[in-house]
Amino acid sequence: MRRSSKKSSSSSAAAGEERVNEKQNRKRKGVSTNLTSRKAQRVPTKAVSKEIERIDQLFYTYADGSSSMIDPEGIETLCSHLEVPHTDVRILMLAWKMGCEKQGYFTLDEWRTGMKALRADSISKLKKAFPELVQEVTRSSNFQDFYPYAFRYCLTEDKKKCIEIPVACELLNLVLSLQFRPQVEKLINYLKHQNEYKVINMDQWMGFLRFCNEINFPSLDNYDADQAWPLILDNFVEWLRASEN
Repeated sequence: MRRSSKKSSSSSAAAGEERVNEKQNRKRKGVSTNLTSRKAQRVPTKAVSKEIERIDQLFYTYADGSSSMIDPEGIETLCSHLEVPHTDVRILMLAWKMGCEKQGYFTLDEWRTGMKALRADSISKLKKAFPELVQEVTRSSNFQDFYPYAFRYCLTEDKKKCIEIPVACELLNLVLSLQFRPQVEKLINYLKHQNEYKVINMDQWMGFLRFCNEINFPSLDNYDADQAWPLILDNFVEWLRASEN
């Protein structure tokens, strides 16, 4: 009986040792796995920080030293390096992508937002990103956001709610003519020759887009003045019909 108890105690001790060893192995594996995952996390973090560093360096190439922003002069220099006019719609699209709040000025945070989204940390990469940006903006869902943004971006004063007719004509040509050139040409012609309106508000601006999307052109056969169109569009349609006759 004594021998059997010794055997059982020795076997239980061995089993205990095995459990301890197993736990230690698990801990070692856990430590190893944690170290591996930490190393894996460090690599992309370093890559991201390097990318942001390059994005920031590019920003300060054009930023004004006193304001720490890219001002109108800096934007013109940027445009010359991008080989596009500063009035090009792609610069407005770039401002939209950055979420810029003030016309003619890019802050560092806005610049980072746009460049990271476009995966561009150099002029050459930004040039290559333009075609994809144009495609993105002209998608219907995005254009519904870009179109009113273009209007707000042109409000040069904080409490300003309207843009002058000449500015509205330039902006219509910039943002709508690619998709609706015949309508935009007629609308700009009307705005330049009428004398009733000196400025355009957001409601009228959005009405122009709705008109282009919904009304058969040039027939205008589905235009109904009773459908709560802005008065300026009622007058525009009357002017079109009168000019045809």
